[in-house]
Amino acid sequence: MFEQRIASPFGIESDAIAALAPMNRAILRCREAHIGPISQSLGISLPQQACRAESDGASSALWLGPDEWLLLHTGHEERWVPDLAALLDGELCSLVDVGHRQVALSIDGGRAETILSAGCALDLSLAAFPVGMCTRTMFAKAEIVLWRTGAARFHLEVWRSFARYVEALLREAESEA
Repeated sequence: MFEQRIASPFGIESDAIAALAPMNRAILRCREAHIGPISQSLGISLPQQACRAESDGASSALWLGPDEWLLLHTGHEERWVPDLAALLDGELCSLVDVGHRQVALSIDGGRAETILSAGCALDLSLAAFPVGMCTRTMFAKAEIVLWRTGAARFHLEVWRSFARYVEALLREAESEA
């Protein structure tokens, strides 16, 4: 049987930088009054605190704005977004599949902050950007979503069309760190 796979635009992994496996992604938008019912329908709490993420292991919700979340789900299940849409039937919200638009990298290890700081103007110290914090920001000239998943681990989401550009800058920064 034919199995559809999404090709990774990334090159060979290094000590600090690795391509993450394909995953499902969706953008959810809703008003504040609907956050509770939608969280119950989805089975994951939508963070209401700015720049925070909630995760239940397989699924995560990253706060991107007062009415916008990036939903991530490990694996690459063809029916994930339609199944979410069915759970949200009757709720006042918008759900858009962005699974083919973005790819993800993991930046891990003691040099992760230094590597990312080469193209990102944010203070990425653990005190200023703690575990669980996420934000939409710029890496050089590319928009990214950056999420700190561990003390020395970051999850970086980037549009597929900017992936090689961001990866090249990260690898250059890694070689100089």
